[in-house]
This record gives sequence, C-alpha cells and structure tokens, in this order.
Amino acid sequence: MARVAIVGVGAIGGALAGFLEQAGGHELTLCTRRPMLALTVSLPAGVLPIAARNLTDPAIAEPVDWVLVATKTYDAAGAAQWFPHLCASGAPVAIVQNGVEHRERFAPSVPAERLLPVVIDCPVERAPEGAVLVRGAALMKVEDTPLGRSFATLFAGSGAKMDLVADFTTALWWKLCVNSIGALSALALKPSSVLRLQAMRPVALQMIAECVAVGRAEGAILPDSLGEEVLALYARHPADSVNSLLADRLAGHRMEWDARNGAIVRKGERHGIPTPLNRMAAALLQAIDPAS
Repeated sequence: MARVAIVGVGAIGGALAGFLEQAGGHELTLCTRRPMLALTVSLPAGVLPIAARNLTDPAIAEPVDWVLVATKTYDAAGAAQWFPHLCASGAPVAIVQNGVEHRERFAPSVPAERLLPVVIDCPVERAPEGAVLVRGAALMKVEDTPLGRSFATLFAGSGAKMDLVADFTTALWWKLCVNSIGALSALALKPSSVLRLQAMRPVALQMIAECVAVGRAEGAILPDSLGEEVLALYARHPADSVNSLLADRLAGHRMEWDARNGAIVRKGERHGIPTPLNRMAAALLQAIDPAS
C-alpha cells in the first residue's frame, strides 16, 4: 500500500486514479484547484467510484509516498506549489504529461534523482459531473531504473500495462511524433477522422518527418516508416475520438501547443533543423489560444 497524491485530475489524472483504485490498497489524495464532489472512472473492466481525499489548498497537504503530476504542461508552476508539503518526506514525482521536456519543467522544484518522466498512451475523455471515460487499453512507459520499477509496482493488478524501457529518449520522441499531428485536428475543429482525408495525408507525413529529424538529433532512434505507422495508428482510433488539443479548443481552454509543436520548433532551432509545418501549426494555435 502506498500513499499517492495526484496533482491535476482531468482526463489523464482521473484515469490514473481509476487504475490505482483498481490496483487496490492505496491511499489516494486528489489535488485540484476546485473541490470535487465525486470522481467516477469508467474503465474497460467496469465503472469505479474513486475513494480518495480531495484537497484544494497545498498548505494543508501531508507527506505522501508518491506524487503523480497530471496537470497541463503550462501549469508546472501551479503543480509545484504542492511539492513542499507532499514531498516533505522525499517522495518522488512522476510527471505524466505531454512533450519531451518533463525534467526541464520541474528541475527547479525537485532534485533530478526524484523526477520520473512518464509517457502514457490512454484513450480517455473527461465527461461532465466528475466522470472520466477510458475508451481503451492504457500503456505507460518509464525508464528501466529502480525509480521506474517502483512506479510500476503502484499499478500492479490494474488494467494499465507498464513498459520499462532502456531507451526512454526514443519513447518520448515516438509519442511526440504521434501527438504532433493532433494539431491538425485542433485547427480543423474535427475529431481524428480528419486525418483520414487524402488531402491531410502529405501534410501529416511532413509534420511527422520534421519531428523525426529533430528527435534523431536529440538521440532518439526513429525509423523512416514512422509517419506511416502513426497514420495507421490514427486510422485504428474511433472516428469520433478527440485529442486533448481539440478538447481544450472546443472548451475555450488554453492549449498545450507549446509542449508539442512548439517543442519541435524550439529543439529544431537548436540543431539547425527547419520545421516549417510545425512552426505554422504552433503559430496558428498560439493565435487562437485564449491565453494569447
């Protein structure tokens, strides 16, 4: 049994709570901005009401064994406000977020040896009234280290599959290649079926190719065939599936364009690699972002 705090209980945070509840035996704390009356998670195995303490004030948080951060990437500063009390006994922090800059976001707040980036692939949507719908199998990837193995044990017995990987850089950039073309869905205001249009195909392939080139420069091992693999992955998604960029745009919320397409542009500049399509996508999303 472990005391686990989840900071940020949106779609992904809710899914994590569901899997931890499914694993059983954990003491859960849900750290949110606003009070949660209840949280119910619909998993492929069934519907689970989450038994957890809900806190909205970091000042009254108590030390836990693990902190899982599932906030949006742009809210790193807000998430870090919870660390002084939650991590008072040295709890490690698992960063379950998009992008490839997990450690950079939280390096000022937590010692490097206690930070664990997590790549998650989980088709999940936040529904009204404190409900979260997990629409399929979940896979998390972490570094094959003692910290990564400790994190994996939290989910033993749950429906979440855990993959301990030696080459985590490749895992990060593979996921970013998948996420990069989610910008097309957000810009078109259409679900993933928009990526099946013939006119979208060459645009999506070029965006992924830019991400592959930058990822390789960062040390990732990515095949030339990755673009086709990513489009095949989207073709297997339900036609009405909505990625988080599109969900946030439809809801009038801030979007994580900077952690996705912005990161590709930013790191491409560092290596002298042009990324014109990702640059255009980032610029357009920034222009329509409510935070701009």
